[in-house]
Amino acid sequence: MVHVSRIDLNLFAVFDAIYSEGGVTRAARKLNLTQPAISHALARLRDMFGDPLFQRQGQGLVPTTVARNVIEPVRRALRTLEATLHETSHFDPASTVRHFTIGMRDILEATVLPTLAAHLGTASPGIGLSSHRFDRRALESGLAAGTIDVAMDILLPVSDAVRRQQIEADRLVVMARHDHPEVGETLDLATYLEQDHVLVTSRRRGPGIEDVELGRRGLARRTRLRCQHYFAACRVVAESDLILTMPGRYARLLNRHFGNQILPLPLENQSLDLFMYWHETVDTDPANRWLRAHMLQALQA
Repeated sequence: MVHVSRIDLNLFAVFDAIYSEGGVTRAARKLNLTQPAISHALARLRDMFGDPLFQRQGQGLVPTTVARNVIEPVRRALRTLEATLHETSHFDPASTVRHFTIGMRDILEATVLPTLAAHLGTASPGIGLSSHRFDRRALESGLAAGTIDVAMDILLPVSDAVRRQQIEADRLVVMARHDHPEVGETLDLATYLEQDHVLVTSRRRGPGIEDVELGRRGLARRTRLRCQHYFAACRVVAESDLILTMPGRYARLLNRHFGNQILPLPLENQSLDLFMYWHETVDTDPANRWLRAHMLQALQA
């Protein structure tokens, strides 16, 4: 059995042309090739199939039984290949059937996916999405392998093979319950440091972003609770004197359920830069460019 990796796919186009035209000369004219090139391709086809494929009859060639049995599968394969190549260079979101995988954290899921899904539901019914939390150390390999089409995250160390675009800057805010005994309508740094804090992290130990920034200034806060999700942390804040530091956009979204007060973090120049990542091999791919554009629109909605 001949492995597909050893087959010249151009041979099937020659096979189809000879079958359709009934002769080597006419097939050469149709494909804009020389007659010797077509004859050479036919010899290779005969060797591959172990059959003459075509026999001389009068001025033309007639297909053998083997040729008649394989012509339709060959033509279907050629049509599928042509359609795939056409779709790659002429992406039509209204008719294309495709599934994209996006790498992002749950914070971004809540702000990006609702708008993105609403658009896809009406304008692109054949397109599906999967959102996954990815290992930051494996981002580049995932983009290169195509297991991730586009990713959104903080600034990460990647090679020049990965394209990136800064897409927005959020700010850290502080959440506290409205009747907090020490946190009022304003919050200074000294009061912030005196409070008990909630830290949201997926890690069992280690500092948060805000702790790193405080450490650069020779400061430290007191973390009384570590948890995995901001929703849980917001509820803890609503029912205790603990305070929470988190990204502002997500804080405003979650706070619809809790009614806590949201105050600026009392540290200067504290912004969270967000980046979009994709591999250089899909930089000009129409489908990937379409996805990136709509993710940007979803963030700005």
